Amino acid sequence: MFSNTSEIIEILGTIAFAISGTFSAMQRKLDVFGVLIIAFVTSVGGGTIRDMLIGDTPVAWMRDVQVCLVILVTSVAAIIFKTYIRKLKVTLFLFDSLGLGLFTVVGLQKGINVGLNPGICIALGTITGCFGGIIRDILLNTIPLIFRREIYATVCIFGGAVYLLLLRFQVNTDISKFMVIAIIVATRIIVVQKQLSFPRMRY
Repeated sequence: MFSNTSEIIEILGTIAFAISGTFSAMQRKLDVFGVLIIAFVTSVGGGTIRDMLIGDTPVAWMRDVQVCLVILVTSVAAIIFKTYIRKLKVTLFLFDSLGLGLFTVVGLQKGINVGLNPGICIALGTITGCFGGIIRDILLNTIPLIFRREIYATVCIFGGAVYLLLLRFQVNTDISKFMVIAIIVATRIIVVQKQLSFPRMRY
């Protein structure tokens, strides 16, 4: 399962989003089963939609049951050790940002591997990074971040463009992946700290 960099990045993204989903569900005071469901859809939602769009079925988590076990173990551990984490909101934000960066790169690489147009690869990266969070927020009866003023999907698009640019200049693929993950996470942190946002549309 950990034979190459892409698989390591994917499993780290799964862990990050499982923690993000677990904390989101605990903030809404769901029961244990509800918490596990939210952790699961947050982790695999984006990747499931991506795989269905490119015809890579059965989708990844159905072919590798270890993904489900990683989500289960991560979520249970987050529940057990929640008392050691005082600032759930900050923790949720950090893990959500990390998952965003990790999964954006996974989606980009999948698009490249099947020979898709660069713009479509960026779209796949954005879908992989964002749509698990969208499903999570909808199930928790919250307006998804991507539809609010907070800059979210744009960070994925920016990171995706940088990744393709790095590959065009023949930068090592693994180095490019980790550089873009760092750029996405850092950009999202800066955007939130500086309270940067797009203007709201008024009717």
